[in-house]
Parts: sequence; structure tokens; C-alpha cells
Amino acid sequence: MKLLGKFTCYFPKKTINILHNHSPQTISPNIFRESMGFLGLKRSSMKGQKQPIFIPLFLIFSVLFLCFSASVAHNDEEVEDEREFDYKENSSKGPLHWGDLKTEWAACKNGAMQSPIDLTNDRVKIITKPVELEKNYKPAESIIKNRGHDISLQWPDHKAGSIIIDGIEYVLLQVHWHSPSEHTINGKRYALEAHMVHKAADPNVKSSLAVSALLYEDGLPNDFLQKLLSNITDMIDVVQQRSMGVTDPNLIEIDDVEYYRYIGSLTVPPCTENVIWIINKKIATVSKEQIHAIREAVHDYAEQNARPVQANNEREMELHGPNS
Repeated sequence: MKLLGKFTCYFPKKTINILHNHSPQTISPNIFRESMGFLGLKRSSMKGQKQPIFIPLFLIFSVLFLCFSASVAHNDEEVEDEREFDYKENSSKGPLHWGDLKTEWAACKNGAMQSPIDLTNDRVKIITKPVELEKNYKPAESIIKNRGHDISLQWPDHKAGSIIIDGIEYVLLQVHWHSPSEHTINGKRYALEAHMVHKAADPNVKSSLAVSALLYEDGLPNDFLQKLLSNITDMIDVVQQRSMGVTDPNLIEIDDVEYYRYIGSLTVPPCTENVIWIINKKIATVSKEQIHAIREAVHDYAEQNARPVQANNEREMELHGPNS
């Protein structure tokens, strides 16, 4: 059940199953009526009584898919409000308890394909055939936002381009940072990790989300982060956003030649699964000043904003690239 304005949508079970597998164009009226049984859209009368509203079939289609799409989309999105969860090790809202805080976050506790994981040489399958990843990023208007649990650079108009994975287009939404890194390589945890979050242009694909990750080690300042540094320091402990003007995501320098790949989840609630992970083999550098600025801006109550490593559960991990 989902609320749409003052209307409540009631989905018969057969209808829900059909909506999972079809679009309005592919469902015939006869099949829809048979699966639907009776659909009621009810609203309160002036006297507080429920009165049925009978509306044309095309409008029923529209309302159903609007309600259903809103439900699915909500579970694909990372939680923006830090107050709903935290990273404190012994907190009742910490990573070990995320799955208990809300019903829709159950995957954080019970999921079999959770992220992050440890990428180990003995588990990785080497793939030397031509890569199946293509970047098509371009400069676009952006905003920088302190979400409380991370610093996020977002392209709200979704005009910053996309990546192509196995022939499927994934549109770039935002990039954010975790410190220390969430993924580890052969047990080694790095200083910082960037996540470039993408959403499939086609809502019907199985893996609707793809995340490109870049790990950083202590070293020289990172050029891209340096461009953001003054804005990050101005946002210390302040949940706010501001315009960054046109920003080019190509400057993040995500590699499309050598990378790890596996199927996992979002690393923050709701921990949605079937996320395609692309993790750079090449490690970038970041200065201690830049790491300090990111940590100070978002999580003064904890030493990190990184979820602990999750169980592999015999998942297949691949290392793509001609030199792998």
C-alpha cells in the first residue's frame, strides 16, 4: 500500500506480479482485468465514510504505475538523513543494527550479496578479454552537499553522462566519499574511497544500480578533491548544499581499462542488492589534509564513515583488463 496525495492504492497480489514484469504498453486490458479482480481507489467523504471511485482503465494504469514506481524507486535510493543511522561501533543505530531499524532495511541484516567485501587474489577470476565498460561522462551543473554521513557531489539534472556496462546505459547521479575505504584488497584497507553512483536508464533491467569505486592511499594531494576542498571545509558539521557550477566527472579519473567487478549492494541503508560494482585496480593518492577535511566535515562523532567488510558468500569476483 502506498499513499498518493490523499488517495490510497490497493494492489491485488496478481497485479503486483504483473507490474514487476511488464510496462503499460505490454499488458492487454483483458489480462489486466483478469489479474486485477477489483481495484479500489478510495477516499474519505465529507462524513468520514469510504466511497469507491470508478475511473477509466487508462487512468488506473497511470495511477498504478506511479504508485508502484515510487515504491521501487524509493528502495533504490541511499538514505540522505544521517540521523536515521550512524557508524558508531557500539551504537544502537550502528552498522550491526541497520537491518533492525526499519523493515525496508532488512537486507542490511539478511542480504546474501552485501557490500563492501575483501577482494582477494585467491578468489578473483582473471578476465583478459576486451573490457565491457565504456565511460561517456561530460561536464554538467552540480551541487555539493553535506549529507551528514558523507560529502556528496551531485548532478541533479542527470546531464553528466553515463557508463555502458554489458551494453546497458547507467546514468551518473552523484559521487561521495568514505574514509577509510570500505572495500579492501587482500585485507588491506586504504585511506579513502569514492563511489560514483549510477542508475539504469531502463528501469526494467535486473541490476538497476551501478557503482564505480576508486580507492586512495596516503600521498600527493588529489587534484579533483582539491577543487572541492574550500567548500568541504566550509561545511564542517553543517548539513547543507551549495552550487558548484559546471563540474566534469572525468576529472575523478575512474579507469575503464583494469578493474574488479562483482555483484553486491549499497553500503548504506537500505542496502539494496543486485548492484554492479566496478572497482578501480589503480590506486589514486590523497593528502592527509584532504582526508582530514572530509572526516571533519561529516562525522565528528566517529573515526570513520565506512561500513565493515561483509561476507563474500561464495560470490564470483572478476578482475578485468589486458594486463591482469
